[in-house]
Amino acid sequence: MIKILVVEDDKSLNALVCSYLSDNGYVPKACYNGKEALEVMESDTFDLIVSDVMMPELDGFGFAAKVRESDKQIPILFMTALDDKPSKQLGYKIGIDDYVVKPFDCELLMLRVGALLRRANIERSRELVAGNLRMNKDEHTAYVDGEELNLTVREFDLLFKLLSFPKRTFTRSQLMDEFWDFDSSATSRTVDVYIVKLREKTASCNGFEIVTVHGLGYKAVLK
Repeated sequence: MIKILVVEDDKSLNALVCSYLSDNGYVPKACYNGKEALEVMESDTFDLIVSDVMMPELDGFGFAAKVRESDKQIPILFMTALDDKPSKQLGYKIGIDDYVVKPFDCELLMLRVGALLRRANIERSRELVAGNLRMNKDEHTAYVDGEELNLTVREFDLLFKLLSFPKRTFTRSQLMDEFWDFDSSATSRTVDVYIVKLREKTASCNGFEIVTVHGLGYKAVLK
């Protein structure tokens, strides 16, 4: 049973999205602003959040930021009319996973929902395959064409994170917070150095590319 929280102040659109989710086998829960959604999350758990941005009480940006303070893994999909670059930059910096721009086709929304849930399942499964690369998070091992890839613990964790959410952009500050939280000497340049090392060590991998998103950070793109 996959439970999805739908946060949208337009009640007609909220009902339509919930109906499509139900028809596709999901269990939706409707909320009408970020404040209400946070209260609901105190007593219930969800597998994914679909949220509007412009809402009363607490908007989508504030809501997503609050969620990320306590849960860095749950996928967050914004459905919004804000299609400008600054809004997308802010959303990705906060930690949302994907955007659907209004007006949108509900079938497209369901495809995005399915894709995000598959990525989240990869993270939970602890194993990952991308082309000729195979990674096992429990063992902290990586193999390319059956030969072990020599990665440090931090390099492994960073690569596994990027590949678990292909096409999702992670900012340098997000990566620093997660992987260098207690290292006071780390800077954004530290992240850049690790990305360079990963690109060198995975040069023989044929299933993905680590892409620089200028002004934001990095993402993995599957081939």
